[in-house]
Amino acid sequence: MIIYGKNVVKDYLENNKKIYSIKLANNFDDEEIFELIKKRNINVEKIDIKKINNIESGNHQGIIADVEEYSYIDINEIYDNINSNTLIVILDHIEDTHNFGAIIRTCEAAGVDYIVIPNDRAVKVNSTVIKTSAGSINNIKIAAVANINNVINKLKENGVWIAGTTLGNGEEYTQIDYNIPIAIVLGNEGKGISKLTGDLCDFLIKIPMYGKINSLNVSVATGIVIYEIIRQRKQVLNEQTRENI
Repeated sequence: MIIYGKNVVKDYLENNKKIYSIKLANNFDDEEIFELIKKRNINVEKIDIKKINNIESGNHQGIIADVEEYSYIDINEIYDNINSNTLIVILDHIEDTHNFGAIIRTCEAAGVDYIVIPNDRAVKVNSTVIKTSAGSINNIKIAAVANINNVINKLKENGVWIAGTTLGNGEEYTQIDYNIPIAIVLGNEGKGISKLTGDLCDFLIKIPMYGKINSLNVSVATGIVIYEIIRQRKQVLNEQTRENI
């Protein structure tokens, strides 16, 4: 798999991820990356910038690397590690690579435990997703599964509550008590979450819209809901701390 961009390649170097080779533009001059490459003793080829453009059209910043394919976790790891503060994001057939990468970045920044995606009809981890995640891909665990509805049922059996986002009838997202093990389901950019998946949710939540646009980008919606969960949990923790003083 090809990855590109200074921050992404640097993250792979610093985290000792498997890197088969690196191609640099002739005018590449990042001394910190040079030192990391030297320390890892990785094969480097310097080539004309036009050749790099032919390999990768994204914003590569003069550096691309050939790395091992992304390794998803086994779904059983999630089932085996559920606790009272578990926070999971389930993506119901997200298709846009930039949305997925942005969601990964937000989830990592917010301390989300796991992301679950379906194997079919959905974007997978690729070079664009990794670039958009700004290196956070290596600090969060993602499971790719055959059927997210089966996962939802299994999570419910293990005490996880399921909240699905909706544009229709649902409770305002700030009105739910998130001090429980919870999984947030976010739907496809055009269709939202499927009816069957929505029916499996314990409750549906919505973000109020006050302008003429009736929906938000899915990565933005993810951030809004996740940080409300964090706000509530910190509030409860602060109250418990004050009670114990």
